[in-house]
Order: sequence, then structure tokens, then C-alpha cells
Amino acid sequence: MQLGLENKKKTIWAVALAVVALLAVAYEFIPFFTGASEPASSAQAAAPVATREKARTGRRPGKKLRVENLDPTLRLDLLATSEKTQYEGSGRNIFVSQAEPVVIPHPITPGTTEAAGEVRYHPPTPAQAPPIPLKFYGFASRTGEAKKIFLKLGEDVFVAGEGEIVDRRYKVIRISPNSVEIQDVVNSGPPQNIPLTQG
Repeated sequence: MQLGLENKKKTIWAVALAVVALLAVAYEFIPFFTGASEPASSAQAAAPVATREKARTGRRPGKKLRVENLDPTLRLDLLATSEKTQYEGSGRNIFVSQAEPVVIPHPITPGTTEAAGEVRYHPPTPAQAPPIPLKFYGFASRTGEAKKIFLKLGEDVFVAGEGEIVDRRYKVIRISPNSVEIQDVVNSGPPQNIPLTQG
């Protein structure tokens, strides 16, 4: 008859786990049976009582139990107390539309429009968009066709019509006889007019 002891490693692990489990159980339950040792001084005399109280109820002795009142009867004394409670608000009726009184924090001297030391808010001015470096120097369309223009950027020359984008950045908004309106779509700036230049 074989007892399953063929694999020695499994047997050793099983014995080791059983010993650890036995020690853990002993650590948890030994204080319930042995109690605390004798107190060393009179200040520690209440310690065994606290230990027994904790062991008996499962809570610390200083903690109060919360008692739930499940009595369904109507308590008229509590109802009368809540009925006598008076609302003490600010005096403003929230159900009536009325303007708040105007309170002036500092008196204004005659001849001035602002209180002393008061700083008036001025909205920041939007930053000016950088000028568009394109130069408009002529028309590239024939009669009867849509308007097209020549635009120069450095050594590069572009031919574009209204609504087209030049150099992946500048959109031609409107073409007029003396200028062209172009918008920088990368910086989302306002459209700028570029006049017709000669040469």
C-alpha cells in the first residue's frame, strides 16, 4: 500500500504549510484562553479587564455601542420641538423678485468718477498678426476664366485663385483689381490686404 510519499518535495511543502497554518491559528486563539500576565503597576491593573472585554465583545472597552431605536411609535415631544423651530434668515424673501441694495465701498469725492485707489480693468489688446510675406505682382487669368494671381514668396512663385491655399499656410480670400486679401490659416489671424506691386 502506498501513502502518496513518492514525491518528497510535495510532502515537504505540505508539512511546511501545515506547520505555518497551525502557528497562525495558535497565534489568533491563544490570547483568548491564556489572558494577560499580571500587571506590573496599579496603572496597568485595568489591562486584563480590557483584554477580557475585548475578547468577550470583540471591541475595545472605550468604544460606545451604537444602539438602533427600532420603536415605530410616534414621539410627539420630538414632533413638537421640530414645529417650534423658527427660520431665521437674512430677511430677504426668495420668492419675491427684488433688486439687491447697492453698497458703495468707498465714498467718492466730488469731481472724481472713481474711488481712490481703484484700478479700472482694461482688456488686453490682441497681439498683431505678423505681416504675410507674400507679394502680389500680377494676374494669371484670361478673360472669361476665374480670377488667378501670381504670388511670390522669396524665390518661389505661386499661381492661386480665390479660396485656394498657398504654401500650405496662406488662403486667398478675395482678389480685387489693386490688391488681394489673404489670411494666415496657421496663426488664425485676421485677413490682410496685399497691394499689387510692380516688378
